[in-house]
Amino acid sequence: MLLSIQDLKVAFRMGRANGQMQRTLAVKGVSFDVPENSTVALVGESGSGKSVTAMSILNLLPENAERQGKILFQGRDLLQTSLSELQGIRGREIACVFQDPMSSLNPVFTVADQIMESLIKHMGMSKRQALVRAEELLNEVGIPDPKRRLHSYPHEMSGGQQQRVMIAVALACSPKLLIADEPTTALDVTIQRQVMELLAKLKETHKMSLLFISHDLGVVGEISDQVVVMRHGEIREKAPVAQIFKSPQDSYTKALLACRPSLDENPDRLMVIDDHIAGRVATAAVNRKDPNAPVILEAKGLKKSFFFKSGLFSKKEFVAVKDVNFKLRKGYTLGVVGESGSGKTTMGLTLLRLHEPTGGEVLFEGKDLLKMSGPDWQQMRRRIQVVFQNPYASLNPRFTIAQTLVEPMEIHNIGKDYEERLARASALLKKVGLDESVLGKYPHEFSGGQRQRIAIARCLTLNPEVLVLDESVSALDVSVQAQVLNLLKDLQDEFGLSYIFISHDLAVVKFISDEVLVMQNGDVVEQSETQALLKHPKQEYTRRLLGAVPRGYQPAAEMAANAA
Repeated sequence: MLLSIQDLKVAFRMGRANGQMQRTLAVKGVSFDVPENSTVALVGESGSGKSVTAMSILNLLPENAERQGKILFQGRDLLQTSLSELQGIRGREIACVFQDPMSSLNPVFTVADQIMESLIKHMGMSKRQALVRAEELLNEVGIPDPKRRLHSYPHEMSGGQQQRVMIAVALACSPKLLIADEPTTALDVTIQRQVMELLAKLKETHKMSLLFISHDLGVVGEISDQVVVMRHGEIREKAPVAQIFKSPQDSYTKALLACRPSLDENPDRLMVIDDHIAGRVATAAVNRKDPNAPVILEAKGLKKSFFFKSGLFSKKEFVAVKDVNFKLRKGYTLGVVGESGSGKTTMGLTLLRLHEPTGGEVLFEGKDLLKMSGPDWQQMRRRIQVVFQNPYASLNPRFTIAQTLVEPMEIHNIGKDYEERLARASALLKKVGLDESVLGKYPHEFSGGQRQRIAIARCLTLNPEVLVLDESVSALDVSVQAQVLNLLKDLQDEFGLSYIFISHDLAVVKFISDEVLVMQNGDVVEQSETQALLKHPKQEYTRRLLGAVPRGYQPAAEMAANAA
């Protein structure tokens, strides 16, 4: 057995109260094995303890962490090894790939420097030998023009390329175990597919084992041999991947499988974890949309270019959005999909004039937003709002939730006084599933899903008619994602909101959108009613996006049939 975790407990010291040290138990007696040449997946929501369990292996935990139990790696108990021994194991025998490569890669070192570091330290190579090996590793992980890319800095590469560099760094010393902690969560579906296939290929090539951590059973089903499902620091179920998908035994595992949007089904409402465990059925009143609803927003020939200096007196133009045309009806949702760099986010921000357009028209109830200024534009900004991907970055960390919600109303003169505005803020929090007790708290005191609900409530304070949702659920757990998607549908039904829903996940877009616009390299390559586009995509690019959506575990015969 390569790795055996036995009765692992991890607690965090939280400071003293009444003379006694307070501790929070994050992992509660976890046991599982990772055999040689196998992939074991740890699955669960945020806060389940899966990352804490994995980081305990190499003790990559904060100083206030306390570990008990056994972590046997090739017979050695890593809980009993000295720091110097552990440093010899890190990178050499056990390596890690993390979720956000940009925060893991050093921004002031080149790619070559970061790969060569472990080769020189652990393998005793000279700089010349390490540089040759670094180029080989970049080639192995699929980086184009590896010799030139060796001298690039992380910010000069795309998210998918950064993740490949992280994998190259991890593989430099040919470790026996690779720990991949949510390595595909922030990537679009096609890059996610490439990274998953790369990990599977490298695992076979290097004869190593993979401990794969994720909240998404759809991803896990395509890469793992064994699955360990965790919740609240405990193991709820562990079994071969086929059994997990065909006959899950635990109610929590069943709930995780049920709450993810699917390309094959089209429910009116997604299941959420607690409802499924309690045996409650997800029900929703089916609100038929008015086919004659008026067009509230229309884009005509929308263009956006960026200009860069290319010489002393010349500029170079990069066209990010090219002649985008669409109509959005009141109470409808337009889904916008595409890979990273396709122009979908730039298009959404240009509609809001957060990027000033370089051509075209944006008509809101027949008036061109691009020609407005002064009080007219200020008034119109109230009616079109945006929800960003990262709610923590878009909420002021120094503002309480009350300040966050009241400030927009003060700016736009909504409500006659502070008390009326605060009452409105409390009512909107209830609409998004929170209560007024959170008004005095700060953003860091909430989970990602709660912060996104607060960001949505902030938009609603201004009585908007159109919301631009830019990857607003892509970084959330599948269970929290289901809650936010259900919430968006409820709010649309209640307030008649119109959405522009930007995403790289076609399964999510299918659930919420009435029409889909597919973008590639700034162009709209396909546009149609949602069900028609997904059933009969006309463009190869759209078919490739559909093919990249994780579908969970599939036997070889089913995979061959789907490929055909």
